[in-house]
Amino acid sequence: MSLSPRSRRLVAAAAAVSAVAGVCLALPAQAQADSALNYVALGDSYSAGSGVLPLDLSAPLECARSVLNYPHDLANRLGLNLTDVTCGGAKTQDYSGSQYPGVAPQLDALNDGTDLVTMTIGGNDSNTFIDAILACGSAGIATLGFGHPCQSLYGSSFDHTIDTTTYASLDATLAAVKAKAPNARIAILGYPWIVPAQAVSGCYARMPIASGDIPYLRDLESHLNAAIQRAAADNGVTYVDMSAVSNGHDACEPVGTRWIEPILFGTNYVPVHPNATGESAMADQAAATLGLG
Repeated sequence: MSLSPRSRRLVAAAAAVSAVAGVCLALPAQAQADSALNYVALGDSYSAGSGVLPLDLSAPLECARSVLNYPHDLANRLGLNLTDVTCGGAKTQDYSGSQYPGVAPQLDALNDGTDLVTMTIGGNDSNTFIDAILACGSAGIATLGFGHPCQSLYGSSFDHTIDTTTYASLDATLAAVKAKAPNARIAILGYPWIVPAQAVSGCYARMPIASGDIPYLRDLESHLNAAIQRAAADNGVTYVDMSAVSNGHDACEPVGTRWIEPILFGTNYVPVHPNATGESAMADQAAATLGLG
């Protein structure tokens, strides 16, 4: 049976599509990998997954980087080419300077070919949040968990440091990331909740913080996240909000529910940090916010 001119054109088009598909299927694995997005993970211990085993043995031991951190999770589920330079204890200054001898500045991992960048950063700047947790823990032990001794001692000093120092550092850092990776989508994650909104029964044994200082620390973390969100908006960077999804998964919750491990009797070797479930949840929220996967 002869084909009409229109039918012949359709057959020819189908043959062309089939040929292209055959070439794509025949591509070697390396060529397919080269077409994946180039993803660079920056940031501190919440990005590195510090405290979650097993360790990433390709990273400096000082960085306590886990192979179960949220960047590895994202890269594995989306087939991304991951360059992970996250490092526990990182501050914004470690983006442009070496955090440890022999460890390159984190910005060195970025270039014009970077397609995606994620990070958590700012929590270690000026030691503000670390100092607050340590100070409130010590004060809570001294008062056997009663009152709000930390708030009485420090008042708005931590918030003041966030407004006057941390925000400016975040703003400059995000601008530097954009300059080094001009073609990339950039996202900065907020920190998931460490403590609940109010003291809950039984939490003091795991988080020895006075009952009145629980909302004080919660407000401080909210203030830090607000500064991160403002810096992201000012630089045209995506902010990944962890506040709603992490509610009810703080360090006072039981094993299996909490995403953050407590100071005492936790499962991580680094306390007050996300566990593997928390890191996976951060990957989920980043992917959802960025519309990936």
